[in-house]
Amino acid sequence: MENYTFRLTPGQDLLDSIQSFVEENKITAGCVLSGVGSLTHVVLKLANRDLLAQFDGHFEIVSITGTVSLHGSHLHIAISDGDGKTIGGHLVSGCKIYTTAEIVLAVFSDVIYKREYADDSGYEELAVSAS
Repeated sequence: MENYTFRLTPGQDLLDSIQSFVEENKITAGCVLSGVGSLTHVVLKLANRDLLAQFDGHFEIVSITGTVSLHGSHLHIAISDGDGKTIGGHLVSGCKIYTTAEIVLAVFSDVIYKREYADDSGYEELAVSAS
């Protein structure tokens, strides 16, 4: 297992920047070990909803988790506001960094993560194969 640690800066898009890092480093299987920082604009796909939820303000990144790959990533995020109210969901493009985002990835060289349509869910789901 390898690991990468990097920092994102104000104004960057959280998901797009993570995916760009994955692509630049040719990561075919990995996961987010840790993700903390802050956001000013948040876009989430909430559970069992078709429309995206958007929030403006100042939010702490409480947690980021999920799988990353050149072949498709799947990340979830939890954020909290100034009162500690927390909400989470599927991370999508559009989340803008406020002060920082510190990301730690673990990378696995013995497998490849891909996304394949699954009849049981109706979504592109994780498929794992040997590298």
